[in-house]
Amino acid sequence: MRTIRLLTAATCLVLLSPGVGAARLQDRMTTPSSASAVKVVPVRTGLNGPSGFTFSPSGNIWYLERGTGEVRIINRTTGTNHLFFTIGGVDGTGERGALGIALDPAFPATPFVYVYVTRNWRGALRNQLVRITKSGAHGIGLRVLLSTPASSTPYHNGGRILFGPDHKLYVMIGEGHHAANSQDLTANLRGKILRLDRDGTAAPGNPHGRIWSFGHRNSFGFTFDPKTGRLWETENGPACNDEINLIIKGGNYGWGPSEFCGGTAPQDTNNSGPKPRHLPKTYFAGTIGITGAAFCISCGLGAAINGDLVFGDVNTSSIRAINMTATRTGFSAASRVLITTSTGGVHSVEVGPNHRIYFSGPSGIYRLAPA
Repeated sequence: MRTIRLLTAATCLVLLSPGVGAARLQDRMTTPSSASAVKVVPVRTGLNGPSGFTFSPSGNIWYLERGTGEVRIINRTTGTNHLFFTIGGVDGTGERGALGIALDPAFPATPFVYVYVTRNWRGALRNQLVRITKSGAHGIGLRVLLSTPASSTPYHNGGRILFGPDHKLYVMIGEGHHAANSQDLTANLRGKILRLDRDGTAAPGNPHGRIWSFGHRNSFGFTFDPKTGRLWETENGPACNDEINLIIKGGNYGWGPSEFCGGTAPQDTNNSGPKPRHLPKTYFAGTIGITGAAFCISCGLGAAINGDLVFGDVNTSSIRAINMTATRTGFSAASRVLITTSTGGVHSVEVGPNHRIYFSGPSGIYRLAPA
């Protein structure tokens, strides 16, 4: 998936209750928890950069090859790996490429497949949301629903897409390696989380056209809490302050032209734009290269993890978990490392059949299981 420059500290890298004044944690824990007995089970290895992936209602895995733009389907019953569609013009340099995939909430009756991708289109490099129609075993009729400029440097493209409980499509676009984009609420969609109807237009109730929240730097992870419907986002800092944010409608998360890493407080990198500025619910002062996230709700990993937010740490190729408060509006302790993997990285994290937790690395898709 992304190169080692992906989200590391050395690079230039919910709907409810704002909770601006809530207590926040600085997360320093890096050692494994003895209460967590977890192993990694390979689901399919030998893959070519499986960045984003998702599951169909039948349990098949739909995934993207980041650099080639191939949309592929792994049949979990037969083991076949089928080419569904190839998106043309993909640029997989740095953090660019085919990054996020989602199936229509009514799939397969509504046979739409959505992909977030960086590609050359009409003579320009763009980050796009495209829609492909399933016709039999293959895709047809690629349609561009949204197109925004990609940076001249190949970083901070975002790429996570996901349908929410409201059946709206949420899309993360990175700020393109230019902090001022995050505070620009004109037609500039970079540094924002978008909330869209299925045709790519602004969903009713949005505060700023297509924009749901702003003041973001770069993110490859967000997920909805099945217990509350709230949206949680992981966000990469520069050389400091990786974050986990509770996302609310219209919220400003403070990344912008005044940012700096002179200290270790989250105010350093969340100090731009209009107030109130929403600070993270927890942050990593030294950065970990935080990636995909999902909630463990009856995920089969034991009572110690049940209800936790599980997320990726690309710098050490680890999976972490963090306990929620009783109200599920924050965290009650620092995160702990569940397992350090040998997969070469942890990229997307998803909930699959039977609520199990899956993740992708540079060359495979894997499942977490009790050891």
